Amino acid sequence: MNEKDYRAHPTAIIDEGATIGAGTTIWHFSHIMSGAVIGKNCNIGQNVVISPQAILGDNVKVQNNVSVYTGVVCEDDVFLGPSCVFTNVINPRSFISRKEEFQPTVVKKGASIGANATIVCGITIGEYALIGAGSVVTKDVPAYALIVGNPGRQTGWVDKEGNTVYSIK
Repeated sequence: MNEKDYRAHPTAIIDEGATIGAGTTIWHFSHIMSGAVIGKNCNIGQNVVISPQAILGDNVKVQNNVSVYTGVVCEDDVFLGPSCVFTNVINPRSFISRKEEFQPTVVKKGASIGANATIVCGITIGEYALIGAGSVVTKDVPAYALIVGNPGRQTGWVDKEGNTVYSIK
């Protein structure tokens, strides 16, 4: 990849072996690690970390202060809100290496995750689902579902544009 195919702020760190698609912009103090894959026309905000083997599709928007860890796959057109959190191990301990226990998390096409939401590893968030700000998601999310709260629960359905089309009482 020629550096001219994407833009990176001078404070961004891009490790050799990272793949970055044309038209992508990487902002201040972000770190793209070796083995990370970022698609075309993505916007990577300030203070973002994309870990090895994390995959972002095309047109993904990652807001400030997000870490996308190994095992996370975000398909095309995904939105990751400010300071949302992904995990990759169910039972982390600082004194035990559990890298072989990383669990994959998949965020399907067009899904949006709100600010400060936490996504527990090993789940799939369906196409165009909308995760509300501050929610804690612990299980698979259907396509077009609206999820809010802690623990996250489905309160309705949204359309492709994120408008609520049906509320569950």
